[in-house]
Amino acid sequence: MTGEPGGKAEQMRARAEEMKDLAKRTSDPDERKGLSDQARRLKEQSDKESG
Repeated sequence: MTGEPGGKAEQMRARAEEMKDLAKRTSDPDERKGLSDQARRLKEQSDKESG
């Protein structure tokens, strides 16, 4: 990272999208819930970081 504004937030958002995709593909309901929750938290945190 270069420390540019929004760079970390963008990275976190991308990771949240990956987790959501994984959650859609997994057949384990507990894992799906965990990934979805983690994705939501990452997205919320990235929203705060980006202002």
